[in-house]
Amino acid sequence: MVGLLLLVVGGAIIVDGLVGERGLVAMLRARQEYDGLSAIIGRQRTENARLREEARRLSEDPAAIEEVARRELGLIKPGERLFIVKDIPPAKPSAEPSAKPSAKP
Repeated sequence: MVGLLLLVVGGAIIVDGLVGERGLVAMLRARQEYDGLSAIIGRQRTENARLREEARRLSEDPAAIEEVARRELGLIKPGERLFIVKDIPPAKPSAEPSAKPSAKP
């Protein structure tokens, strides 16, 4: 009887250790979430560094300001010419290939 009681209590402790609030499954889930959030933080830090560098360039480098003005605003210098090239869709092939006349003797 005591052995059975110890077995049940021991089983309950093992089950709680695996699936309980602080069990193995919860710990693995928390670790996975931590790894995912760490990766997101790393990407955000990289993006912040890139944006800081871009802000520094725009405040210190006139060529960077010119580059943005040309690219985003479409500005040109006096004396330059702007050419707009439109994409032309490719010609549609004819539905039926031209039939070659057969030579009859």
